[in-house]
Amino acid sequence: MTTLPFDNTQRKILIKKKTETSPKYGCDPNKRSVEQLLELGIINVDKPKGPSSHQVAAYTQKILGVKKGGHSGTLDPKVTGVLPIAIGKATRIVQALLIAGKEYICLMHLHKEVDEELIRKVLKEFTGKITQLPPVKSAVKRQWREREVYYIEILDIKGPDVLFKIGCQAGTYIRKICHDIGKSIGTGAHMAELRRSRAGPFDESTLSTLQDLTDAYWFYKNEDDDKFIRRVVQPVERAVEHLPKVWVADTTVNNLCHGAELAIPGISALESGIEKEDTVAVMTLKQELVALGTAKMTSKEIVKKTKGVAIKTKKVFMNIGTYPKLQKT
Repeated sequence: MTTLPFDNTQRKILIKKKTETSPKYGCDPNKRSVEQLLELGIINVDKPKGPSSHQVAAYTQKILGVKKGGHSGTLDPKVTGVLPIAIGKATRIVQALLIAGKEYICLMHLHKEVDEELIRKVLKEFTGKITQLPPVKSAVKRQWREREVYYIEILDIKGPDVLFKIGCQAGTYIRKICHDIGKSIGTGAHMAELRRSRAGPFDESTLSTLQDLTDAYWFYKNEDDDKFIRRVVQPVERAVEHLPKVWVADTTVNNLCHGAELAIPGISALESGIEKEDTVAVMTLKQELVALGTAKMTSKEIVKKTKGVAIKTKKVFMNIGTYPKLQKT
């Protein structure tokens, strides 16, 4: 089955206490103004061949006239495909995407033609836990480390060329996998082409080129037409779709914006399956991202208990004052 781990997680929404949200504060992420999206948005850029991931992030900043921009995991200059770029205050969300599973389409060239059955047998052996020594030219320390390959699906074999789809843990080097497959087959092999087709919750269905982004921004600025920029710049909440979630009452939000820990009394609802130390997205009842935090209790413990810290706040995305302060009585 060609799915990443979070695709298979079936979570139920558990109601802790019924609360209502006031229309006076916050708003549905899909109804934000373009100005707000440019302060807290994410673009699923179709990275072209040539520039580095850092350069693509810089181009995105320049096109939109924003001061901050960050990408969700380095792609080599020759590699194309899914490269989510967070802008403005959303840049810190990339940490949640860096650790998410990735999917690639790879063209591997064997240095000699071999029987197709042998190719299929060897590729199957590269699923599950593998050990890798990163390439000499890599962004990490060159030492053996374990990574998980969730699936490899052969799409086509034509002579010495093998086209396959691979889903893997973040930080897996596909170039090295091709080299190791060639070594196992006994012919040698190298990665001829690579395209990333998924990065966490982002796939090719929402891709935009840098030219798309340029055109969309031009129409917004010069024609007062925002429909194109709204297609391209997505709310930051899109970047946490793969994470477990906790929803909080309106009266809890402002304290969290100050960096306070989330105690059980402030929780309105939560998803099942949360384990201790999981990264959790803390949301308002309007589906706005307030913060990312680390779970200090499991879902079962949060449901059963009436007090205690459930989530330790790590990164806050919502501005202070978006929701009212808790009024003491």
